[in-house]
Order: sequence, then structure tokens, then C-alpha cells
Amino acid sequence: MRTVRLALAQLNMTVGAIEENTRKIVDTLARARAQGANLVLFPELAISGYPPEDLLLKPDFLEANLRALDEIRQATADITAVVGYPAADDYDIYNAAAVLQNGKLVGMYRKHYLPNYGVFDENRYFGEGLESPVFDFAGDIVGVSICEDIWYPVGPPQIQALAGGAELLANISASPYYRGKGRDRERMLATRAADNVAVVAYCNLVGGQDELVFDGHSLVFGPRGELVARAPAFEEALILVDVDLEEVFRARLHDPRRRKDVELARQFSRQVPRVEAAPLAASHGKEPPAVDPAVTTPLDALEEVYRALVLGTRDYVRKNGFDTVVLGLSGGIDSSLTATIAVDALGDEHVVGVAMPSRFSSEGSVRDARELARNLGIRLLTIPIEPPFQGYLDALADAFAGTPFGVAEENIQARIRGNYLMALSNKFGWLVLTTGNKSESAVGYATLYGDTAGGFAPIKDVFKTLVYELARWRNARPDGPLIPESVLTKPPSAELRPDQKDTDTLPPYDVLDVILELYVERDYSANEIVEQGFAPELVERVIRMVDRAEYKRRQVPPGIKITTRAFGKDRRLPITNRYRYRSR
Repeated sequence: MRTVRLALAQLNMTVGAIEENTRKIVDTLARARAQGANLVLFPELAISGYPPEDLLLKPDFLEANLRALDEIRQATADITAVVGYPAADDYDIYNAAAVLQNGKLVGMYRKHYLPNYGVFDENRYFGEGLESPVFDFAGDIVGVSICEDIWYPVGPPQIQALAGGAELLANISASPYYRGKGRDRERMLATRAADNVAVVAYCNLVGGQDELVFDGHSLVFGPRGELVARAPAFEEALILVDVDLEEVFRARLHDPRRRKDVELARQFSRQVPRVEAAPLAASHGKEPPAVDPAVTTPLDALEEVYRALVLGTRDYVRKNGFDTVVLGLSGGIDSSLTATIAVDALGDEHVVGVAMPSRFSSEGSVRDARELARNLGIRLLTIPIEPPFQGYLDALADAFAGTPFGVAEENIQARIRGNYLMALSNKFGWLVLTTGNKSESAVGYATLYGDTAGGFAPIKDVFKTLVYELARWRNARPDGPLIPESVLTKPPSAELRPDQKDTDTLPPYDVLDVILELYVERDYSANEIVEQGFAPELVERVIRMVDRAEYKRRQVPPGIKITTRAFGKDRRLPITNRYRYRSR
């Protein structure tokens, strides 16, 4: 048997924290070595963190990454590592993977396919790799690739397997999460393993970075596409797998497809230089005991989203140097879910709720806010907004004379609350969490400098109907229920005027969210949405609200991406825009 003990180091890196990331890599190498690992994979751009964006335009940043790589190189005695980092030469910058072994830089791979869609902007920074080297460790042949390179049926991994004979296809990745992506990824990787009759090892980044969350969920598939190992989602892990490369050879003997690709292999052979290296297991003497590879159970759909929101919130707060968060508790569903996420992310001692009742706040909502705070174990401040609100009305009496109470007076209340929260933030150094959801943001049902004021928006990419689903899921956990049942059953309301309901302004959320998903996520036209059974005037009204609210969305805090088309980097539309979809 030609057995290689493979380690996947699924780590949470921080962009720009080069020294911290380097220490984590060196420490993980020591742990992997102690467990008999021969080859350790680290995530894409592990040294710099992903995505480093315009830090890559700073020469000193690139030099710091090279110094870090040299420190890691010195820590690879008796082990081989694949480490992602930004590499620069006289011509360009590259998204690269260094292959380090026994204190030496054996070689390098440069990413070929640079994603430039959705949240990705790699063409802005990197040049394309042109070669697909294979690394020959005394007969054990490994092809290294980076993230996007393995998503294409004909890409570097296929070239390495076909023209270079690679038996192990190692892909290091920083693949951001969206709902359901893990299942898509598994299908793709299983296909690559089966089609190339090779072991596929995929090591993904984990953790939050601004609006992105990386879910980990690292994987190993065997040469017939069978699942060998699955790392847990949303947490760091070092998983070890013994892979038998002799099994790849046997499987290829029984697979006639490769014989039909001789000409293709010859065509690609010039792109596949062979890099000679020492045996992977040269210094380990007797074989270590076999390891049982981790095969964790995938999370269900709601737990997956909830854990993404918790991890994204925790990392945004901690990585940006905050200790405590503060948020308004209205007694409504959005602030209740946001507070619960914050407590799960940070602990109850690091979350402060603020109840800010007005003349329009119902006794039920005030009571629900208190009960939620008690259930979560968080500190609750109560600061009524009535005195400043009346002061505003008095000050504006002449200017507003002869006009009815309306949106201006409603928004004054929201802005007083925003001012209160920002004052607490300034006084105590707390980060303000905003509580708006995707449905409200989509149609502009929010107050600029009011309920949009803050530093981070955990549920910014969560439609209202999903907010309710997540709240009910969390209440069903063993330590629940936490969110009062009355919060889940009462009609949603901003409570900025007497007897106000969201449905006074908006369609019911179960209708609105379907239209929003079609228009925002899938770019359906008005006609196509009408064909799904919606009234033309309703569709045009919703689309008009979405289009007119672009200027508001540009001014809200960052929030966690959980859908395929999050507002911001994903969905980019001009603010000044006269184009409108209309039904015919």
C-alpha cells in the first residue's frame, strides 16, 4: 500500500493579521506532525487572509507575506505543507500555493481561474497562472490547485490527473457560504474525483470576514466519487485521513475512459511540469496507527443559516476589536432574533439591550422586550424617547403647521432611537447592531440614520419569512424557548403611529418575499413575475419600491451574506437609474 496521511487544516484566518495567521499555521503543523501527518493542506491565501482586497496594492504587505512564508518554511521539518499566500514577481501578483517540505520551498502553483462575479473581484488584483505542475513525491503524484480551479470540468485538476498522472488532487480554498452551497460543493467534488479517478482533497477556510462567512466543510472523496471525510461546518478543525494511492492505480486500471483521452493528454502535457520532491513519509519510520476520518453529519437547512449568522457576528465583533454590542429591543421579531444571535455569538455578558418606548409603543411590546432580555440573561436599559420627541415636535411646529402627522414624524422617532444607541456606543465603546431584515431593506421600509444606524447588521440578508423560521428553530433548541411566543404571533409593526401594522404599507411578507426572491435573487422581469400568479399592479408596486430604495441600501452597515444575491457586493445596481421593468 502507498498510504499518505493527509491533514486538512480548516482554520479561521484574519485578513491582514499576518503574524497571528503565521503562528496558527506553525502551531497546526506541529499538531499535524505529532499525529503522523505526511501532507498538510491550509486554506487559500491562509497567510494574508481572504479576501485581502486593496492591501495587495501595498508593497510592504506583499513583503510581509513573503517573510511569513519563510518562517513557515522553516517549520516544515519532516512534513510537507501546501500554504496559500499572495506571490509577486517582476510582472504581477498571483494567488498562489507554496509547496513546502523539510525546510525547503519545493515549488509553487498559481491560480488559473480568477473569479470576478458576485462578491469576487480577483481580476482586479491577480494575474492568471499558466502552468499546472504536479509534484512527484518519489512516485506519489500530487496536483495542487486553488478554489475556483476545481469548479470547471476541464480545468487544472483534470489536466494534472490526465497529463501529469496526479493521483491526489489537493485543492485549497476560500469558498464563501450561501444557503445550500455545501450540497452543491459536495456534488461537484464527488464528480471531479470520479471523472478523474483520483482522490480529491478539499481544504476550505472557515470564519467571518466583513460580509462574508466561510463555512469550512472540508472534504475528501475517493477515486470512485465516494465520500471519505467531511469536516464540521462553521468551526475550526484539523482532520486526518489515510489515503491509499495504490487504490487510485487499481481503479484506473478498471476505467477505460482514460484510454480515450491520449490526444488530450498529449495536448496538455506542455502545461504540466513535474516537480521532483522527497518521499512524503521519508522521515516517519514505522507507520503510525491508522486514523478514523471524520465524517460529520451535514447541518439541516435552518441550523446551517443560523450558525452562519452566529459565526459571522462573532468574528465581525471580535476581529474588529469590540467586546460588547448594543441593540434596540422593540419587542418585535427582528430585534428578538438579532439579540438571540448576538448572545449565542458573544455570551450574555457582552450584549446590552435598550428598550426605547414612545407614546405609540404597545404594552405588549414593552413586556415582550423585558421577557426576552430576562430569557437571554442580558442587561436591559429603558430610555423613553417621549421627551426629545415632543421637543422635536415643538421645535418644528411652525415649519410643520397645517400638515398632518405623517412619515416625517414617524422617522423622527426612529432617528431619536438611533441617536440613543450611537450615544451609548460612543460612551462605552459598544458596537451597535442594527436589526433590519432583507425584506425591509429591499423595499426601503427603514429610516436612514434611524433604525439603519449602527456598525453591523446580522440579519441584513435574511428575508422576513426566514426570520420567523429561524426564531422558531432556535426556540425549539434544548435551552429554549427564548423568544416569547407573542413575538412570533403578533402582527409585525414599527409602532410609529397609532395601531400601525407593516401591512398598512407592504403586502403580507409571505407574498412580498416570493416576489422579492424572483426579482432580486433571480432577476425575473415584471412580466415573468406576473406569470407566477401575482397581480400586475402589485408586482409593479414592489419593483418600484425596490428600485427607488437603492440609495438607502448604499448607506446601511455591512451584514452577513447568506443568499446568492446579497445587497452590496453581490447585487450591484446604479443609484441614479431610470430603467424600470414594466409588465406588458
